[in-house]
Amino acid sequence: MSYDYLRVTREGRVGVIRLDRPQAHNALCNGLVAELGRALDAFDGDAEIGAIVLTGGDKVFAAGADIGEMLDRDMAGLQAEDFPFAADGGWAALERCRTPVVAAVAGYALGGGCEMAMACDLILAADSAKFGQPEVKIGTMPGAGGTQRLVRAIGKAKAMELCLTGRMMGAEEAERAGLVCRVVPAGELETEALALATTIAGHSAPVVRLIRESVNQAFEGPLQAGLTFERRAFQSTFAFEDRREGMSAFAEKRKPSFRHK
Repeated sequence: MSYDYLRVTREGRVGVIRLDRPQAHNALCNGLVAELGRALDAFDGDAEIGAIVLTGGDKVFAAGADIGEMLDRDMAGLQAEDFPFAADGGWAALERCRTPVVAAVAGYALGGGCEMAMACDLILAADSAKFGQPEVKIGTMPGAGGTQRLVRAIGKAKAMELCLTGRMMGAEEAERAGLVCRVVPAGELETEALALATTIAGHSAPVVRLIRESVNQAFEGPLQAGLTFERRAFQSTFAFEDRREGMSAFAEKRKPSFRHK
């Protein structure tokens, strides 16, 4: 499969998707978002892929939506296609992807770029990373999760400030606020992201999916519903070959050999 706006590679059981529209600061044009959807769906449907890394450039992860494409759009057209969540695009693919996605962010992740990173399962940030929702500065507002995921990640007060002022938040502040899992030196971001994704991909794929679903249940729902979901998910792991192999390996003091079933 060929791409105009992405570079797509594989590193063992890790699929790597790099946004590659440097002349436009990786602005999320329609073509890029459509290609991202195809790449995510392809990796998600590949049993040999256990985790995905989504990254951008050294100076810009993604600068936001392509304003040139949006300038003359109207409300009726956006509603008709449910923009930006068209079924064949990257936003919908991120929503339905069952394979864990690690966002590796260096430089600017603004507007749609910040929203895209937040739609991933976790964010690993370079010390150069800057996050923000500056849509208010151009007379509009976040439309792909900026007022929703940001609140859940960093709380109402700080999310309200960022969305109402448009200011950017650096990597260290983002880590303190809970938006990113870890900050690493910019020169080590790709190595660290691949190491993190490789660790995830080395575990039992069905167990990883259940853990991911359970954490998302806590993120999105009430505690008692989450506890029930977690308990049922835990019980279901006892139907997996990998659960028996993992426990046997622990008892025998050896490394488990998971078969992802």
